[in-house]
Amino acid sequence: MKAKVPWILLVFLGLWSRPAAADNRFIVRASSGLAFLQQICLLSGCNIPRPGGIDGTLGKVFLVTTPDLLDPNAFLQILRSQPGIEHVERDAQLRVMQSTAAAPPSGLWDTVPVTYYGATVIHGYVSQPAIGIIHLPDTQTTFKVSGAGTVAVIDTGVDPSHPVLQSVLLAGHDFTRNIDGSASELPDVNQSSIGSGASPAMVNQSSAAILDPQSVFNFSQPQYQAFGHGTMVSGIIHLVAPTALIMPLKAFNADGTGYLSDILSAIYFAAQNGANVINMSFSFSTYSVELAKALKYATRHRAVCVASAGNNGKDEIIYPAALANVMGIASTSDKDALSSFSNFGEDLVWVAAPGEGIITTYPFGTFAAGWGTSFSAPFVSAAAALLQGVRAKCNQSCAEGSLAHAFWISPDLGNGRIDLYQAVDAASQGAN
Repeated sequence: MKAKVPWILLVFLGLWSRPAAADNRFIVRASSGLAFLQQICLLSGCNIPRPGGIDGTLGKVFLVTTPDLLDPNAFLQILRSQPGIEHVERDAQLRVMQSTAAAPPSGLWDTVPVTYYGATVIHGYVSQPAIGIIHLPDTQTTFKVSGAGTVAVIDTGVDPSHPVLQSVLLAGHDFTRNIDGSASELPDVNQSSIGSGASPAMVNQSSAAILDPQSVFNFSQPQYQAFGHGTMVSGIIHLVAPTALIMPLKAFNADGTGYLSDILSAIYFAAQNGANVINMSFSFSTYSVELAKALKYATRHRAVCVASAGNNGKDEIIYPAALANVMGIASTSDKDALSSFSNFGEDLVWVAAPGEGIITTYPFGTFAAGWGTSFSAPFVSAAAALLQGVRAKCNQSCAEGSLAHAFWISPDLGNGRIDLYQAVDAASQGAN
């Protein structure tokens, strides 16, 4: 028998609020499925933009929007009163991690071409201090590891034509435009105004890149303040685990904003399409039931979940890093000190990784340097991909236990700064 929508619904829906800037957005878990939710929307005038759901093949979680004149609190009450609705929450807006950049590191001027796993890169990329600090060369040589499995990167997208990344990129998905098979961030900018690489310069708050002056000016605009973020994160993963595959999942716009509903879609997509690791270089301050459920689903499907600890320089709880089945990653300097911008605390941080002036790939086939826990997290995601090479199907528990073999600094940084040699050695011996 179909569930009935109480007539009181029509009374509640007579409650109106002052106009809002945009439609109200809700994440709805409906145990009764799409048909029941459509019945509610038929009466209320709400909309279900993605009838297939935002939880992939499960078909239980939906994005619901209402006209901007409808009182969102009244609509929440209506939905929560329905027997076929398990949970409802507002669709929050999140941001990718942003920090304050210092002067470009000297390695960005070290543009001598060298070959790295079949691709031509600048020498500064493969010789930067961070890789020695975490013992990457020794680990790759001793254990004959270079990464295995698939790392999903939930971010601003990627430059799919970047010569360093091309060979390891999977098709991915753009959740901001609902385009399958592409997660390119290049359509976010007017490419006719973009020139070729020239010299290192500050691009925005968190990064410096090898660009010509006109491009630097363009990308310094607020609407582009996070452009290139996903390509940069992907380049760090490739540096540490060069033979691991990368699944780019675009859930953020070039200005760094994104909706929780798109992030949930990306998490379910990653888990249902075989990702071994999920990198999340973003955060928000409010606990989300659906985010916790999505990440629990991912870990049950043997995906290792990694998230940035945040750049507020505080001992505070942010999500998803603080969730029990996620490794929260803080940032350290090249001198193994807590970065001034990095959040910290035993309840938030599992391990730390370098996050200052990290040289990595940037759109249009060039390179950049980034500051922030955004660029610490992919070191750990890539480390999890290295573990896959010595211990097949190394899950969250395996990765956490192995990576806990780290260089101790202080309780504020959890188990310490990652040491790839110790972590891979522990995984190879089955000692967590």
